Amino acid sequence: MARETDKRRLEEIGSYVVAHPGVRPAEIARELDLHRSTITRSLSALEDAGLLLSEDRHGRLWPFRR
Repeated sequence: MARETDKRRLEEIGSYVVAHPGVRPAEIARELDLHRSTITRSLSALEDAGLLLSEDRHGRLWPFRR
């Protein structure tokens, strides 16, 4: 059951970044009612799932476009 929750959480985080390019992890955490550390730990899992993100020098996240 935990894996389904994790998958759903990753989808939520990924969708939020795509819908709000340039968002900071703290804003994602606030909007999705998660801890900021949860967002940070999820970034590599999002990459593993195929959602490539780039982070600018201000810590904002952007969907990677090819």
